Amino acid sequence: MNGLEQQKQKVALVIGAGDATGGAIAKRFAKGGYITCMTRRNVEKLQPLIEEIEQAGGVAYGFGSDAREEEQVIQLVEEIEANIGEIDILVFNIGANVPCSILEETARKYFKIWEMACFSAFLVGREVAKRMVTRQHGTIIFTGATAGMRGAAYFSAFAGAKHALRALAQSMARELGPQNIHVAHVVVDGAIDTDFIKTSFPEMYAKKDQDGILNPDHIAENYWHLSQQPRDAWTHELDLRPWIEKW
Repeated sequence: MNGLEQQKQKVALVIGAGDATGGAIAKRFAKGGYITCMTRRNVEKLQPLIEEIEQAGGVAYGFGSDAREEEQVIQLVEEIEANIGEIDILVFNIGANVPCSILEETARKYFKIWEMACFSAFLVGREVAKRMVTRQHGTIIFTGATAGMRGAAYFSAFAGAKHALRALAQSMARELGPQNIHVAHVVVDGAIDTDFIKTSFPEMYAKKDQDGILNPDHIAENYWHLSQQPRDAWTHELDLRPWIEKW
């Protein structure tokens, strides 16, 4: 690929490109022709994903960045916009699903979970939206969870953060939609096919053979679809769950 061709490509930025959902989303946008920029706090963990994307013919960059730190977020967005390309797609995919009884929850951990699942979304969303507004185009997708719809026992911190994330997405959609920026919130309602689920919840993972847990590649396909929707029929909130999952 020559420099001129690369300049014509748009950038998809995936915040929290882990080994399952985030990585699958990154690969899907790379397959769709986007230069894919990905972040994790440990940049070395991104190397296998970068190599996989490049071997498939895509273009990928990895960044070690803590989305809770404002200066790091500002620097990340500035570097991508200045040296790689215009961010046309932002996917925020940080989890922080940590159970704990309200009787034992600490202020420090509660605050940290909020920082990871909500505050960091605000920081990244704000910085990218500033650029998208000047171009009057872009898509921002936030990964939500069942906890953003109803708070389960032992998940007070996670539920509070994900409820706040959902409210952030709604507010941004109402402000930025009229400026041709599509803001979407995806509720992932169910277990995802990950090593964590496989080792920690084997009885749940056993449902994989009957399509009872979410396939990261199928989640990613829905994110791709959201990003390609015509603006006369935008989806703001999309919920994804296996067919056997209870509502």
